[in-house]
Amino acid sequence: MYHQENIECMPREELRKLQSERLVKQVARMYERVECFRKRMDEKGLKPSDIHGVEDLSKLPFSYKQDLRDYYPYGLFAEPMENIIRVHASSGTTGKQIVVGYTKNDLDMWADCVARLLAAIGGTQEDFVQISYGYGLFTGGFGLHGGAEKIGATIIPISSGNTERQINTMVDFGATILCCTPSYALYLGEAAAEMGLRDKLKLKAGIFGAEPWTEDMRRAIEDKLGIKAYDIYGLSEIMGPGVSYECEYQCGMHICEDVFIPEIIDPDTGEVLPEGESGELVFTTITKEGFPIIRYRTRDVCSLNYEPCKCGRTHVRMNKPQGRSDDMLIIRGVNVFPSQIEEVLLSMSGKEITPNYQIVVGRENNTDTFDINVEMSSSFFNDEISEVEKLERKICEKVRSVLGISAKVHLVNPKSIVRSEGKAKRVIDTRNLVKKAEGK
Repeated sequence: MYHQENIECMPREELRKLQSERLVKQVARMYERVECFRKRMDEKGLKPSDIHGVEDLSKLPFSYKQDLRDYYPYGLFAEPMENIIRVHASSGTTGKQIVVGYTKNDLDMWADCVARLLAAIGGTQEDFVQISYGYGLFTGGFGLHGGAEKIGATIIPISSGNTERQINTMVDFGATILCCTPSYALYLGEAAAEMGLRDKLKLKAGIFGAEPWTEDMRRAIEDKLGIKAYDIYGLSEIMGPGVSYECEYQCGMHICEDVFIPEIIDPDTGEVLPEGESGELVFTTITKEGFPIIRYRTRDVCSLNYEPCKCGRTHVRMNKPQGRSDDMLIIRGVNVFPSQIEEVLLSMSGKEITPNYQIVVGRENNTDTFDINVEMSSSFFNDEISEVEKLERKICEKVRSVLGISAKVHLVNPKSIVRSEGKAKRVIDTRNLVKKAEGK
C-alpha cells in the first residue's frame, strides 16, 4: 500500500470520526465562502452548527452539474483566485463547460489518491507509465501524471492521439503500465496486432476509466494487450481520476473515504438508500480547498459494498456503475443502458464480429426506431449474404432476450465505425431533432 500510516486500512470507527471532523469544518467553510451553498442552506433553515458529523450529511442540500454552469466560471470557488494554481474544465459538448480549480494542497491530495491506485495495482518506481489520456483542460492526463510522480515511476506523457506513434513508443520506451480510455485500449490492441508488434509490448497492467465498460470488454482488452486491466473512477467535479480504484482482487473500486464521502440515493426521491442497494451515487468532498462540493449528484447508477476486502483496505468499494441515470435510453417505454448492449455484443465477439458498435435511435411515424450497427471481423466479411443475415438474426434474438425489446441489427464492414482516441461515441439519438423539425 502507498501509505505507511495505513490510512487505507483505518478501522471504520476511526474513519467515520475523521470524516465527521472534516465534514463539519468543510460545511462551515463553504457556508462562509460559497454563495450558492449558503443560499441552499438558508432555504432549508440550516446553519453550520446544525451539522455535527456524518450522521447529519443527509440534511444538507444537493449540488448539481447545472450549478457549475450557472456560476461559471469561478462562482463556486471557496478560495480567492490568487490561491488557485490550476484550473481544469469539461469539454462543454452538452452545454457550457464546467470549470474546477485546485490549490497547491488540492493538487497534492489528488496526486496522493492516484498514487494509492497505482500502488494498488502493483505500480512502483521501476515502472514506465504511458499516459495516453489527453493533457490540457481535461483532468485525465494531468491527474494520472501527478500520481505517477508521487510513486517515483518514469512517466511517458504522450497524451492522446496518433495511434501508430503510441504503439511504437510503448515498444521503444518499454512502457509497463498504460493509462487511457477502455475503448482506446481495445483499439490499441487491434492496431498493435496489425503492426506485428503485439509480442514486443512490455505492458503488465492498464488503468482504464472515463467511460463505462463491461467485464467482457475487460477480458477483450486483457486478451489483445496481454495485460491485467484495472478499473478506476473519477470525475472533474469531484477531483478527476483517482476518486476510487480497483485493488489486485478486482472486486469493486475502493473509494478514498478520508477525502470523499459517498452516498447512494433514490434518483427520483433523493432519499438515502440502505447499504447494498443500487441507486444514484452522490459525493461530498471533505478536504478540497479550491472547489469543494457537498452532496454532488453524479447521475452514475451503482451500489456500495462495505464488506471487508481481502486486500486489507477498509475503505468502501463501489461496484462498477451500471450506467447513468441521465444517459439511460427510454426506447418504446423500456429503460435501456448502452452497457447492456455492449455486454451482449462482447459476449459474442470473436471470429465473426468485433467489439465495435454503434446504437442509433430515431423516430418514425410516432414510433421509436432502434438500430445497432456492429462491425464484422475481417475473416467473416467475405462470407455469403445468407450467413451474414443468419448472424444478424442471432444477435437480434440475444438483444431481445436481454432487453425485452427488439432492435434491427446491421453487420457493417470492418473498420467502418469511427474509432475514438478519447471517449467512444456509442449512441446516436435523433429523436429530439425529429421533434424540433415537427415543431413539437
